[in-house]
Amino acid sequence: MNIAQVCHVWESVPPRQYGGTERVVSYLTEELVRLGHTVTLFASGDSTTTAHLEAICPTAIRFTPGVMARDASLALLLERAFGSSHRFDVIHSHLDFLAFPLTRRCQVPVVTTLHGRLDLPELQCVYAEFKECPLVSISYSQRGPCPYAHWQANVYHGLPQHQYAFHPYPGQYLAFIGRLSPEKHPDQAVRIAERVGLPLRIAAKVDPMDREYVEGVMTPFLSHPLVEYVGEITDAEKDAFLGEAMAVLCPYQPEPFGLALIEALACGTPVITYRHGSFPEMIDDGRTGFLCRDVDEMADAVTQVPALDRRECRSAFEQRFTVERMAAEYVQVYDELLHDVEVVPRVSHHRS
Repeated sequence: MNIAQVCHVWESVPPRQYGGTERVVSYLTEELVRLGHTVTLFASGDSTTTAHLEAICPTAIRFTPGVMARDASLALLLERAFGSSHRFDVIHSHLDFLAFPLTRRCQVPVVTTLHGRLDLPELQCVYAEFKECPLVSISYSQRGPCPYAHWQANVYHGLPQHQYAFHPYPGQYLAFIGRLSPEKHPDQAVRIAERVGLPLRIAAKVDPMDREYVEGVMTPFLSHPLVEYVGEITDAEKDAFLGEAMAVLCPYQPEPFGLALIEALACGTPVITYRHGSFPEMIDDGRTGFLCRDVDEMADAVTQVPALDRRECRSAFEQRFTVERMAAEYVQVYDELLHDVEVVPRVSHHRS
C-alpha cells in the first residue's frame, strides 16, 4: 500500500524533546515501513525516518528563529501533500480539522486522526460542516462532543515494545512529566508530594503562552525542597526518569489520550491520575495505578502503590499499547477506506 502521512511542521518527526503527536506519527510511520508499505512522510526537513521524507521546510518551526508567518509552511504542506494525492492509495492526515476542505475534494481516500480536544465550542460548527470526513479517535472519551462525526475507528496510541525497558525495582521518588501549564496541574503534583513527604521530580516543557502561569503560580512550587525541576527531557532520558519512579502523577485535566501514561506503563511504573477523560480507558484502577476524584485521594493512592505489581503495568502495555497493535489497526482502517464505495467529493452548499 502507498501511504502518505501528513504531519504539522511545528515540531520535527520525531520531536527533539516534548511532543506527543509527532512522536506517535513517527512510531506509526516506521512500523508501516517495517511491514512493507511504501510510506511518504510530509514533515519538516529535520525529521528522521526510514520512509520517503517530503521536507516542507528545513527545520521545525519551533526551532527556526525569526519566523513570523507560521502559516506559510502550513499552506505549502497542504499543497505538497494533497496536490500530489494521485501518488497515494490513502492519505493519513494528522492536522486535525485543517485539511478538511481538501479532504472533501480529494479523489483519494483521506482519513484524519484527531489528536486534540473536541470540547471547544468554536470547533462544533467546523465538525458539523465536515461531518462526512472519515475520522479516527484516540479514545472513546474524545468523541463525546461530536457524536455525529464520521468515526471510522478508535485507535489507541502505541509505542515500540523496546522503546522503554521494564524497571522492576523503583526508586523512592514521584515523577511528573508534561508541560508546566494550568491544564496539567503541576502545582497539584507538588501538593501531593508534600502531603506524603516524598521527593518529586518534574520533567516539563514551558510553552511561551504558559510563561505567565509559570512565573506567577509555579515559581514557589518549583522552589519547594522536595521538588527537582529537570526541564525537558529526551526519549532516552525518559526511560530512567519514568522507570525509576515509584509512581507517575498525572493530575491533568481531561485529555483525548495522554501519552505519558502509557510511557509509564511501558516502564512498569504505576500511574496516579483522575477518573475523567480518557484515563479510565487506559488505567486499570487498583492494578496498573489509581483513578482518583481529588488531591486527597491521590495522596492516599501514593501510600498504596507498593502493593501494586509493576509487572502488571508492563503487561498492560504489551497487551494494549504497542506500535504493532496500533499499526495493524490503522492498516485495517486504510483497507476499509480503499474497499469502500467510490469517493465522491461533496462540495458545501452553505452560504453566509
